[in-house]
Amino acid sequence: MKLLFVNCCISQRGESSRTLALAESYLAAFRAKHPEAVVETVTPEQMLALKPFDAALLNERDALAKAGKFDDPLYDLARQFAAADHIVVAAPYWDMSYPAALRTYIEYISANGLAYHYEMDGSHGDCAGEHLVYLTSGGDFEHEDSVGVVHWRQLCTLFGIGQFDYVFAGGLDIDPAKTPALLESACELARRLAEQD
Repeated sequence: MKLLFVNCCISQRGESSRTLALAESYLAAFRAKHPEAVVETVTPEQMLALKPFDAALLNERDALAKAGKFDDPLYDLARQFAAADHIVVAAPYWDMSYPAALRTYIEYISANGLAYHYEMDGSHGDCAGEHLVYLTSGGDFEHEDSVGVVHWRQLCTLFGIGQFDYVFAGGLDIDPAKTPALLESACELARRLAEQD
Protein backbone atom coordinates (compact mmCIF):
# COMPACT_ATOMS: atom_id res chain seq x y z
CA MET A 1 0.00 0.00 0.00
CA LYS A 2 1.25 3.47 -0.86
CA LEU A 3 0.14 6.54 1.08
CA LEU A 4 0.80 9.97 -0.39
CA PHE A 5 1.10 12.82 2.10
CA VAL A 6 0.59 16.20 0.42
CA ASN A 7 2.12 18.47 3.03
CA CYS A 8 1.08 22.07 2.42
CA CYS A 9 1.56 23.03 6.09
CA ILE A 10 2.93 26.45 5.24
CA SER A 11 2.96 28.32 8.52
CA GLN A 12 4.81 30.96 10.45
CA ARG A 13 4.70 28.46 13.30
CA GLY A 14 7.07 26.12 11.47
CA GLU A 15 7.20 22.71 13.14
CA SER A 16 4.56 23.96 15.59
CA SER A 17 2.03 24.23 12.75
CA ARG A 18 -1.39 23.23 14.00
CA THR A 19 -2.27 21.67 10.65
CA LEU A 20 0.95 19.68 10.80
CA ALA A 21 -0.06 18.44 14.26
CA LEU A 22 -3.29 17.13 12.73
CA ALA A 23 -1.35 15.43 9.94
CA GLU A 24 1.18 13.88 12.32
CA SER A 25 -1.65 12.50 14.46
CA TYR A 26 -3.31 10.94 11.44
CA LEU A 27 -0.09 9.55 9.96
CA ALA A 28 1.10 8.04 13.26
CA ALA A 29 -2.19 6.18 13.69
CA PHE A 30 -2.19 5.08 10.04
CA ARG A 31 1.39 3.76 10.25
CA ALA A 32 0.55 1.89 13.46
CA LYS A 33 -2.30 0.12 11.70
CA HIS A 34 -0.46 -0.33 8.38
CA PRO A 35 3.25 -0.80 9.16
CA GLU A 36 3.78 -2.13 5.65
CA ALA A 37 2.61 1.11 4.03
CA VAL A 38 5.10 3.09 1.97
CA VAL A 39 4.68 6.81 2.66
CA GLU A 40 5.69 9.36 0.03
CA THR A 41 5.60 13.08 0.83
CA VAL A 42 5.16 16.17 -1.30
CA THR A 43 6.79 18.92 0.76
CA PRO A 44 5.82 22.58 1.09
CA GLU A 45 9.12 23.46 -0.58
CA GLN A 46 8.24 21.34 -3.62
CA MET A 47 4.85 23.02 -3.95
CA LEU A 48 6.22 26.53 -3.47
CA ALA A 49 8.74 25.88 -6.26
CA LEU A 50 6.03 24.99 -8.80
CA LYS A 51 5.46 27.50 -11.59
CA PRO A 52 1.77 28.23 -12.19
CA PHE A 53 0.57 27.20 -15.62
CA ASP A 54 0.70 29.87 -18.31
CA ALA A 55 -0.10 29.52 -22.03
CA ALA A 56 3.34 28.16 -22.90
CA LEU A 57 3.30 25.55 -20.13
CA LEU A 58 -0.26 24.51 -21.01
CA ASN A 59 0.75 24.08 -24.65
CA GLU A 60 3.75 21.99 -23.59
CA ARG A 61 1.57 19.77 -21.39
CA ASP A 62 -1.04 19.35 -24.13
CA ALA A 63 1.63 18.41 -26.69
CA LEU A 64 3.10 15.82 -24.31
CA ALA A 65 -0.34 14.36 -23.63
CA LYS A 66 -1.16 14.18 -27.34
CA ALA A 67 2.08 12.25 -27.89
CA GLY A 68 1.32 9.98 -24.91
CA LYS A 69 4.47 11.11 -23.12
CA PHE A 70 3.12 10.87 -19.59
CA ASP A 71 6.57 9.79 -18.41
CA ASP A 72 7.81 13.38 -18.89
CA PRO A 73 8.91 15.14 -15.66
CA LEU A 74 6.05 17.62 -16.13
CA TYR A 75 3.76 14.74 -15.15
CA ASP A 76 5.78 13.50 -12.15
CA LEU A 77 3.35 14.83 -9.56
CA ALA A 78 0.30 13.63 -11.49
CA ARG A 79 1.75 10.12 -11.85
CA GLN A 80 2.60 10.01 -8.16
CA PHE A 81 -0.89 11.18 -7.17
CA ALA A 82 -2.68 8.83 -9.59
CA ALA A 83 -0.73 5.81 -8.33
CA ALA A 84 -1.30 6.36 -4.60
CA ASP A 85 -3.68 4.02 -2.79
CA HIS A 86 -4.41 6.50 -0.02
CA ILE A 87 -3.94 10.27 0.00
CA VAL A 88 -3.68 12.74 2.88
CA VAL A 89 -3.75 16.46 2.06
CA ALA A 90 -2.92 18.89 4.86
CA ALA A 91 -3.21 22.66 4.43
CA PRO A 92 -4.15 25.58 6.67
CA TYR A 93 -7.46 27.39 6.33
CA TRP A 94 -6.39 30.68 4.78
CA ASP A 95 -8.70 33.43 3.55
CA MET A 96 -11.68 31.05 3.36
CA SER A 97 -9.57 28.70 1.23
CA TYR A 98 -6.00 27.35 1.35
CA PRO A 99 -2.50 28.50 0.31
CA ALA A 100 -1.92 29.36 -3.35
CA ALA A 101 0.83 26.72 -3.51
CA LEU A 102 -1.79 24.00 -3.06
CA ARG A 103 -3.87 25.41 -5.90
CA THR A 104 -0.82 25.27 -8.16
CA TYR A 105 -0.19 21.67 -7.08
CA ILE A 106 -3.78 20.83 -8.05
CA GLU A 107 -3.07 22.17 -11.55
CA TYR A 108 -0.18 19.73 -11.88
CA ILE A 109 -2.08 16.65 -10.70
CA SER A 110 -5.23 17.42 -12.73
CA ALA A 111 -3.86 15.79 -15.85
CA ASN A 112 -6.37 14.76 -18.49
CA GLY A 113 -5.35 11.34 -19.79
CA LEU A 114 -3.64 10.38 -16.56
CA ALA A 115 -5.71 11.32 -13.50
CA TYR A 116 -8.96 11.29 -15.47
CA HIS A 117 -10.23 11.11 -19.06
CA TYR A 118 -13.27 12.17 -21.05
CA GLU A 119 -15.89 10.00 -22.71
CA MET A 120 -19.15 10.94 -24.40
CA ASP A 121 -20.93 11.05 -21.04
CA GLY A 122 -18.31 13.25 -19.37
CA SER A 123 -15.20 12.75 -17.25
CA HIS A 124 -14.13 9.48 -15.65
CA GLY A 125 -11.51 9.16 -12.91
CA ASP A 126 -8.39 7.08 -13.41
CA CYS A 127 -6.67 7.39 -10.02
CA ALA A 128 -5.90 4.28 -7.99
CA GLY A 129 -6.71 5.99 -4.69
CA GLU A 130 -9.61 4.66 -2.67
CA HIS A 131 -9.63 7.30 0.05
CA LEU A 132 -8.56 10.94 0.34
CA VAL A 133 -8.43 12.74 3.69
CA TYR A 134 -8.23 16.54 3.88
CA LEU A 135 -6.84 18.00 7.11
CA THR A 136 -7.07 21.70 7.86
CA SER A 137 -6.99 24.13 10.77
CA GLY A 138 -7.86 27.75 11.25
CA GLY A 139 -8.42 30.53 13.71
CA ASP A 140 -12.08 30.86 12.76
CA PHE A 141 -14.79 28.30 13.36
CA GLU A 142 -15.46 25.59 10.81
CA HIS A 143 -17.53 26.57 7.79
CA GLU A 144 -19.51 23.81 6.10
CA ASP A 145 -18.83 25.37 2.72
CA SER A 146 -15.07 25.78 3.21
CA VAL A 147 -13.51 26.06 -0.25
CA GLY A 148 -10.86 23.49 0.65
CA VAL A 149 -13.39 20.90 1.76
CA VAL A 150 -15.74 21.51 -1.17
CA HIS A 151 -12.93 21.59 -3.73
CA TRP A 152 -11.26 18.36 -2.59
CA ARG A 153 -14.61 16.59 -2.41
CA GLN A 154 -15.24 17.60 -6.03
CA LEU A 155 -11.72 16.62 -7.07
CA CYS A 156 -12.26 13.16 -5.61
CA THR A 157 -15.26 12.78 -7.90
CA LEU A 158 -13.21 13.93 -10.89
CA PHE A 159 -10.33 11.60 -10.07
CA GLY A 160 -12.48 8.57 -9.26
CA ILE A 161 -11.55 8.44 -5.56
CA GLY A 162 -14.51 6.84 -3.85
CA GLN A 163 -14.15 8.01 -0.25
CA PHE A 164 -13.54 11.55 1.02
CA ASP A 165 -13.22 12.61 4.64
CA TYR A 166 -11.91 15.70 6.38
CA VAL A 167 -11.02 17.08 9.79
CA PHE A 168 -11.28 20.81 10.43
CA ALA A 169 -9.61 22.07 13.61
CA GLY A 170 -11.47 25.34 13.90
CA GLY A 171 -11.86 28.24 16.30
CA LEU A 172 -8.21 28.06 17.35
CA ASP A 173 -7.75 31.82 17.62
CA ILE A 174 -11.09 32.74 19.23
CA ASP A 175 -10.11 31.99 22.83
CA PRO A 176 -6.42 31.14 23.32
CA ALA A 177 -7.21 29.37 26.58
CA LYS A 178 -9.26 26.81 24.65
CA THR A 179 -6.82 26.33 21.77
CA PRO A 180 -4.92 23.30 23.16
CA ALA A 181 -8.12 21.41 23.92
CA LEU A 182 -9.67 22.22 20.54
CA LEU A 183 -6.55 21.11 18.71
CA GLU A 184 -6.25 17.90 20.73
CA SER A 185 -9.91 17.11 20.03
CA ALA A 186 -9.31 17.51 16.29
CA CYS A 187 -6.13 15.40 16.48
CA GLU A 188 -8.14 12.66 18.19
CA LEU A 189 -10.68 12.79 15.35
CA ALA A 190 -7.80 12.45 12.88
CA ARG A 191 -6.41 9.44 14.78
CA ARG A 192 -9.81 7.75 14.86
CA LEU A 193 -10.26 8.35 11.15
CA ALA A 194 -6.88 6.75 10.42
CA GLU A 195 -7.74 3.75 12.58
CA GLN A 196 -10.81 3.10 10.44
CA ASP A 197 -8.74 2.63 7.28
